[in-house]
Amino acid sequence: MAEEAKTQEAPLDENFYNRADGFINLANQAVTDEEATAGQIANSFMFAASRFNAWVTAAGYQKGEDLAKEKEAILEFFTEQYRLMLSENIDSYVTNFSEYLGYSKENFKK
Repeated sequence: MAEEAKTQEAPLDENFYNRADGFINLANQAVTDEEATAGQIANSFMFAASRFNAWVTAAGYQKGEDLAKEKEAILEFFTEQYRLMLSENIDSYVTNFSEYLGYSKENFKK
């Protein structure tokens, strides 16, 4: 698999969480502005991440055929990374449920 696709194997850089927070703030603003439901925003967010990750990965190859040969390994890598990140964030919500959701839960649209 192309080295560029291995985004989470390297240590996180100092702006990792700042960039992530920027994306989350954009998604939260879309929900606040009632552009769509939180679920619709989440689907767009996930699609955007997958499209960007496909581009980053593809940029590490010289030919489409080489990318195609690595597709399953690429899917496994990104799926595992997403699973680890989602698991970590769910654990955080379990631990901090009232703090994270208590004040705004009644305003949250699913």
